[in-house]
Amino acid sequence: MFKIICKQLNKKQWLSMILILLFVMLQVWLELEIPDYMSEITVLIQTEGNMISEILWAGAKMLACAITSAISAVIVGYIVARVSAGVAKKIRSELFSKVQSFSSSEIKNFSTASLITRSTNDITQIQFFIVMGLSALIKAPIMAVWAIVKISGKSYQWSIATAVAVGILILAVITIISIVLPKFRKMQTLTDNINRVTRENLTGLRVVRAYNAETYQTEKFERANSELTNTNLTAHRFMSLLSPLMNAVMSGLPLAIYWIGAYLINSAFTPDKLTIFSDMVVFSSYAIQIVMSFMLLIIVFIMLPRASVSARRINEVLNTKSTILDGAGVEISDADKGTIEFKNVSFKYQDADEYVLKDINFKCKKGDVIAFIGSTGSGKSTLINLVPRFYDATEGEVLVDNKNVKDYKLKDLRDRIGYVSQRAVLFTGSVLSNVTLGSKDDGLDRDDVKQAIDISQSSEFVSKMSDGIHSRISQGGKNVSGGQKQRLSIARAIAKKPEILIFDDSFSALDYKTDKALRQSLNEEFKDTTILIVAQRIGTIKDADEIIVLDEGNVVGKGTHSDLLKNCAIYKEIALSQLSEEELKNAR
Repeated sequence: MFKIICKQLNKKQWLSMILILLFVMLQVWLELEIPDYMSEITVLIQTEGNMISEILWAGAKMLACAITSAISAVIVGYIVARVSAGVAKKIRSELFSKVQSFSSSEIKNFSTASLITRSTNDITQIQFFIVMGLSALIKAPIMAVWAIVKISGKSYQWSIATAVAVGILILAVITIISIVLPKFRKMQTLTDNINRVTRENLTGLRVVRAYNAETYQTEKFERANSELTNTNLTAHRFMSLLSPLMNAVMSGLPLAIYWIGAYLINSAFTPDKLTIFSDMVVFSSYAIQIVMSFMLLIIVFIMLPRASVSARRINEVLNTKSTILDGAGVEISDADKGTIEFKNVSFKYQDADEYVLKDINFKCKKGDVIAFIGSTGSGKSTLINLVPRFYDATEGEVLVDNKNVKDYKLKDLRDRIGYVSQRAVLFTGSVLSNVTLGSKDDGLDRDDVKQAIDISQSSEFVSKMSDGIHSRISQGGKNVSGGQKQRLSIARAIAKKPEILIFDDSFSALDYKTDKALRQSLNEEFKDTTILIVAQRIGTIKDADEIIVLDEGNVVGKGTHSDLLKNCAIYKEIALSQLSEEELKNAR
């Protein structure tokens, strides 16, 4: 907990911490001076021959202490708020950057809902702890020690009463914290769960409505909500016991001190009665300060368990080691550009027993179009995901431009690649911001953007939008159709003018006419670009320079469309499931 906070503090914030310490010490000193002035006023009132001006002067000094202490408290609150906001900002940035550096393997270790909770709710818990607990954590020990020094030697009876009160508070806190800490841990996990259920319901709202599953989803949410609520109630019921206990101690301690004081005054000689009475007033004030110090610590301990759980969850993400790391960097000659080669590549997912890909070998030259086809689960998408290093090969080598992809700096490698994922993804913004996403410069030339939109067959619907390329795209591209999303995703990859274009089943939402027109435009405008295509439709890949057929992670066929129809039974089976014998003959 404290490790993660200290790690985020910069020099300016450490200076702020020193200022907090100084102002807290000033605040404590002023608060502990007030009982001395109370004692002075008590003596002045009880002693004959004193001027009213002396009493007013002592009162004025006591008022000045109170006002200055209040000003110090305001300054401390302001500085603490700035420090907590700065720490939260830095943790949030580090967490976001860390998640962005994760490969697909690390991402799978954390659910999306959990990562959202860790980036929001957990960081808020730490920020809240700093705001409420930091000044208390500094102030409480200083005040307690200072007050104990002030009252030392006054009366052992009063000291025993104060020690008993503090002991009761400490025992109660230890008992309650030991009960609620597991509950707080469980609450954060349950918060992840309720976020997951809510997110699933919102993203799958159409499916829920289509299947009249509203009641099922409501019951599912109610179960998650009830479990979180019950755990929360149990934790806070125990925590609520502290408030009446603290009030009882705060009320009982002065009563005990005055009861003991009455006994001591009654037993003392007349000249000592005024001194004992004065000491009793001062001791009572200091004893309350001591108890207040421990109450401040109790407040810290109340917030600490949940903040500690949040810090642990954040550290789980920050301490996760990325398996995909930058290489040393490579130099590429023009002759090698655009080449891709797989040498004896095998791959299996982390903690899996079975290999998804087994001994894959192929090579393509600059400008080649290589297509991959096979049944669902045959490893097509996994194979092409090894090129941009979304995963690393378990065995063998993946070469881009005759250099192992592990030797590249990730940015350099991915700058060479235009990638279109299986699921078209658009971001909140405009058509222009989505097409230029990830470009090397802040923006691409408008002609390049227009060309990318034309080649991807997007110009027709973009021109009909209210503001053209500046038209608004909503979150997730919900204001455009599936085919339009896919075409804009393709335009984004094309706009980079990369050496290598990768299409992971990216033509599935396109009609045959648009599919054909798009591929013709690519062949005309990107003759020197190496293209890898994963597809299910024979019509999409039949003109490829080489088609690789996968089955259960093995290469079972390799060649042109006409060659595979003759030599590969699996390819012919796929082709016949889509086209008739007559159509296949005409397609050759």
